[in-house]
Amino acid sequence: MSEIKDENLEEQEVKETIQEESEQPKEVVEEVDELTLAKQQIEEEQDKLIRLRADFENYKRRVQLDKAADYKYRAQSVLTDILPVLDNFERALAVETTSEEAASLVKGVDMVYRTLLEAVKKEGLEAIEAEGVAFNPNFHQAVMQEQDDSKESGVVLQELQKGYKLKDRVLRPSMVKVNE
Repeated sequence: MSEIKDENLEEQEVKETIQEESEQPKEVVEEVDELTLAKQQIEEEQDKLIRLRADFENYKRRVQLDKAADYKYRAQSVLTDILPVLDNFERALAVETTSEEAASLVKGVDMVYRTLLEAVKKEGLEAIEAEGVAFNPNFHQAVMQEQDDSKESGVVLQELQKGYKLKDRVLRPSMVKVNE
């Protein structure tokens, strides 16, 4: 009987040892799983951080470009409002005068017009070339067509209203008559 008890004790010890060994790998497996999970979370957070940093850099670049464009075209609204004034000066200067008083008045208007023209040129306003050049829909607005055999097709025959651009942006296209 003592042999049976010894065998039972031994079996029980073996079972306990096996059970302890089987419990240890579970803990190790759990620790490995937690470690892997933690590494994945760290990688995800690092990825989020990299994306956030890239988004912020893109935002900064966009803000700088917007700022530069705002500075470059700061005078656009004022110059757009001045364009009709320039047109009126040109119409006034196109009137033929017969008397000396009218001629001196025209001379004064011409001086004011030239001063205004120089001021707006300093801000970057340029007249768009029209007569005699090839029609370009980016700079010209065709309002009439006419047949002239002495000129090539698609050439601007006459400028009806002067067009202007501010640096590289068109403020108002030239209204033109185009050869068919």
